[in-house]
Amino acid sequence: YPTWKRTLLRRARDAHTKRFCRAQAIQRRLEEIEVTFRELEQQGIKLEKLLRDEDGTSPEQTQWMNQLLYLVQKKNSLMTEESDLMIAVQELKLEEQQLQLDQQLRSYLNMDESLKTPEDRAAEKEILQQLLDVVNKRNILIHIQEEKRLSEM
Repeated sequence: YPTWKRTLLRRARDAHTKRFCRAQAIQRRLEEIEVTFRELEQQGIKLEKLLRDEDGTSPEQTQWMNQLLYLVQKKNSLMTEESDLMIAVQELKLEEQQLQLDQQLRSYLNMDESLKTPEDRAAEKEILQQLLDVVNKRNILIHIQEEKRLSEM
């Protein structure tokens, strides 16, 4: 391979490794969130039982209520983080799909026009259409993320 091809291959491999590491980190965080959800659920159940069993308004009951509200807030923040991570997973999948389609399209574009069969031209158009669809889906995800950020402000 010429130097520029080796450089492109190395960059593509590095980018793939980066995406893979990011996907693993996201997966680990999603698993941590799932465990935390279960823990919060158990704590919430205990607090609800304590609140139901207690009569009147005692200082303990107020404290339990505050703890329960804190658990709800924490659970909501984890749900928001989980939603963001799911969007990031979709974005990574679309990015990988876009790179694969881009490679396929490049192989057709590098072919000499006189050597292309009608099937090659049809496949090139199909890949181009798929590539546009993936780019549009990524654009939608970015738009969703931007709307979430604006609504949080």
